[in-house]
Formats: sequence, C-alpha cells, structure tokens
Amino acid sequence: MSAVLVETGPDQGAIWHFGEPNHEQRELAVGNAWADLSHRGVITVTGADRIKWLNDMTTQELGTLPTGQWTTTLLLDAQGHIEQQLFLVDDGSTTWMHTESEKVEEFIGYLNKMKFMLDVDVKDATHDYAVVRAPGAADAFGGPFALIPYAELQDITDAFKAAAHMQVGIWALEAERVAAGRARILFETDHKSIPNELGFINTAVHMNKGCYRGQETVAKVFNLGHPPRRLVLLHLDGSMVHMPDHGAKVTLDGKEVGYIGSVARHYELGPIALAVIKRTTPVTATLDIDGVAATQEVLVAAE
Repeated sequence: MSAVLVETGPDQGAIWHFGEPNHEQRELAVGNAWADLSHRGVITVTGADRIKWLNDMTTQELGTLPTGQWTTTLLLDAQGHIEQQLFLVDDGSTTWMHTESEKVEEFIGYLNKMKFMLDVDVKDATHDYAVVRAPGAADAFGGPFALIPYAELQDITDAFKAAAHMQVGIWALEAERVAAGRARILFETDHKSIPNELGFINTAVHMNKGCYRGQETVAKVFNLGHPPRRLVLLHLDGSMVHMPDHGAKVTLDGKEVGYIGSVARHYELGPIALAVIKRTTPVTATLDIDGVAATQEVLVAAE
C-alpha cells in the first residue's frame, strides 16, 4: 500500500503509515525501523562560544555533554513556561538542533537577539538537512536521530532498504512516544505549561546547573511544592468508534479536570492518550473524555 500522509497538525505532510501500522510498530519496537522526519525544523549554531551560550539559556547541562551524544533541552520564558523543546547534538564544531517546524522562526529570532558580542552564528538548516529516526532501539528522547544532507537522503534510504529496515510513519512513532509517556510541545503544552508538570525534570531539565531564564519557577515548585497539573497516561475504553481529539476535555463527575494532548492506537496497549490534568485529581479515579472512560497510569506524581 502507498503511504498515507498526515493531513493536519505539526506533522502535516509527513507519512502517517504505509497500511500496516501494527506491523510498523512491532518493527520499531525491535529496532528494525526508520522514519523520515524531514518535516522537522533544523537549526545549527557555530562559533567558539556556542556551548556556553546555549547552556546559559536552556534547561539542560550542555557544558559536559560528550561530542556526538544527543540530548533534549527546553527554553523557558521568565515565568518558567515552556517556549521551545529542542533535540540537540554537538559534533565538535557545530551544535545541531531539531524542533517543530512552526517553532523555528520564533527560536532563531530569539537566539539572534541574544548574541551580543559572542562568537556564535545561527542558521536555519531546515532546507539543507533532513531529520531521520534511524534504526535501533528507542532512546530516552525518541531517537536514535540522524541529520542527513538532502543530497544524500536517497542513498541512505536505499541503504536502509538493502539492510531490510522497514520505513514507518508517524503513527508508529507517536504510539511509541505516548506509551513511553514523553510529552511533546504543541501537543501536551499550553501557554501555562511548566516543566515540572510534564515529566521533564531530570530529563530535559538538569537540576544541578547554573541559572537560566525561568529557573526560579522550576526550582521553587520542585523544592517547595507541587505543580498545579500533572501528565498522565490514559488507557481508553477500547469499545469506542472514534478516538478523542487533541484538546478534548477530560472530566470527572461532570467537572473538567484537564485536556487530552496526544492520542494513539498502540499495537499492544490499544487506545491510549497523554493528558494533562489537575494534580489533585484522585489517581484511582476513572476519567471521562466525550463519553469514553479512561483509567490513569501515573507519570508525574500527585504528591
């Protein structure tokens, strides 16, 4: 079967599936699959000051990151709200990042305002490099990732095919992400989201690094209290015909307690979703989404 494309949302234009989404998920799970993520935005930063500069602005400890090792980091506003989610690697001379394509212009604009007198150069490399989810077991960030010059993408594709690696679509990748409980910007986030709510502490957020914009909020919530909301994995009633939409209201006893971020049909778990709900919602409560019952699996602790 020919490829079915994603019609709307941040992944619009990417391959949704090739007709056998369950088989694609199985191949992804055993490390025998790859995916073309060339709809993602790519940014490069060069210059001698690039690592310290990026480290000072974002939530991850980048100063000790080994060359060639991928990580993830966030850019926050002054109140600690999430503005950017980045996947990053440094090759010794260039820092490479990929993110949602619609966030690239905003991010580059911010970086260019923050250059001052530093030796850094920022470029939009989206039209020069494709992001690929390479074959291999899933890492903590949804990779392994590779950045391939477009001139070489067909050769890489042919090499994967020759090695009997299956190409999969966004359906498989998103099902794996949702099952693993990894929040994604534009899906699980809104204008109020802080890292503490979404499971980013000690993954995208390093708790023992120097100051960065928004750190005060992150540290205060971490040390003195609890976030007002929490990320949860929902197991949905499999008898439903239609899956809930992104942004659908999550209710308990008729009262709204949160919203749906991402929904997926997993080859083993069935229909699942990531939702952001009020922290005080009882963890044993069965929730409701447009008449669909959902049980919770805790990702961010309520207490």
